[in-house]
Amino acid sequence: MIKSHSIVLFNQKQVRRFYDEEKETWYFSIIDVVQILTDSSIPRRYWSDLKGKLKNEGSEVYEKIVQLKMPAPDGKQRETDCLSTEDLFRVIQSIPSPKAEPFKLWLAKVGYERIEETEDPELAMETILIH
Repeated sequence: MIKSHSIVLFNQKQVRRFYDEEKETWYFSIIDVVQILTDSSIPRRYWSDLKGKLKNEGSEVYEKIVQLKMPAPDGKQRETDCLSTEDLFRVIQSIPSPKAEPFKLWLAKVGYERIEETEDPELAMETILIH
């Protein structure tokens, strides 16, 4: 497996990510996303509390957390909780924050459009032709 690390910027803040070529999947640092969306001064603690809440609610996301070594602020490689894009979106839906609201609205819109396309296959074809 070839590993690829990189950093993306969101609202001018860094989000560490890792690409698993075998699975063709991006994994993102949950701590980085939580910090951006909550402005928490202790994002690890926020994530720990949220992770516990998700586990208690029976969320399957908890089982999908992947520990990956990523560069920490001190430059050392440290294990970090990461999730795939799909699972990260699920976690974002659980974050009560005004900064998370645009993602939630976008996910609802995309979900609605997908349901409409399922019910009317011509809409799916129009979407394909537009993109």
